[in-house]
Amino acid sequence: MRRFAWAGWLLAPALAAGCAENSMVMKGQLQQSQQQQLAMTRQNQEIQTRAGALDRDNQELEALLAQSRQRGQVAEDQLNLVQQQLSGITSQLAQLRQDKEASDQQTQALTASMRRRHGVSITPNNSLLETLPAINLPDVQVRRDGDVIRIELPAPRLFEGESAQFRPDAARLITDVAAELVRSYPDQMIGVEGHTDSEPLRSGLWRNNHHLSVARAMAVYEALLTQTRLQADQLYVAGYGGNHPVVSNAPPEGRERNRRVELVVYPERRP
Repeated sequence: MRRFAWAGWLLAPALAAGCAENSMVMKGQLQQSQQQQLAMTRQNQEIQTRAGALDRDNQELEALLAQSRQRGQVAEDQLNLVQQQLSGITSQLAQLRQDKEASDQQTQALTASMRRRHGVSITPNNSLLETLPAINLPDVQVRRDGDVIRIELPAPRLFEGESAQFRPDAARLITDVAAELVRSYPDQMIGVEGHTDSEPLRSGLWRNNHHLSVARAMAVYEALLTQTRLQADQLYVAGYGGNHPVVSNAPPEGRERNRRVELVVYPERRP
C-alpha cells in the first residue's frame, strides 16, 4: 500500500504537467483559429470591395453602351435624312436637266425660225401707222417704233417670279390683247419678243436672261396659238434678254418695265 501511495505522488506532477501542456496547445489552436477567421473576414471585405467596384464598373459600361447605341441610332437617322435629301436633290437635278434640254431645243427652233425669216424685207406701210389699236387695258402700253407697233405685256402680270409659268390672270390679258390684234390687224405678221432687265438671275432655273426671255416668249406664243384666233404662219418668236431696254435699268420701276413680252405688229402680211 505504501508502494502505491508513493507511486501516486510520483504521477501527480506528471499529470499536472500534461494538463498544462494540453491547455497551452488548445490556447494556441484557438488563437490560430481566431487569426484565420480574422484573415477570412478581411479577405471577404476585400472581395466585397472588389465586387462593389466591379459592379460600379459594370454600370458605367452599361451606361456607355446605352449612350453608344443612342449615338448609333442618331447617326443612322441622320444618314437616312441625308439619303432622302440626296434623293430629292437628284430628282431636282434631273428636272433641271430636262428643263435645260427643252430650253435648248426651243432656242434651236427659234434660231432656225429667225434664220428662215432673216431674208424677208419689210416694206413700211404708212396706213398701218395711221391709227394705233384701241387697247384700253391696265398696265398695257402701245407705242410706235419706226414702221412697227409694239404692245408691251408686263412680265410681272404674266409670270410667277423668274419663271415662265403663267400667273392665274395671265391668260385673260393675253386673249384680250390678241382679240384687239385680230380685230385691227387680222393679216399682219406679229412678232412675239421676250425681254428682261439687266440684273443677273437669282433662281438658277435658267442659264441666263436670254434663255429666260426665249422661254417666256415661247409660253406666250403657245398661248396665242391655243387660245386665240392668231395663226402660226403669222407669228414668230425671239428672245433678246436684256439687250433692248425700253427705259433705264437703274431704278426699280425701270427694271420692272423692261421685264416684258412684246407683241410687235409688222407691215408685212402673212402669206
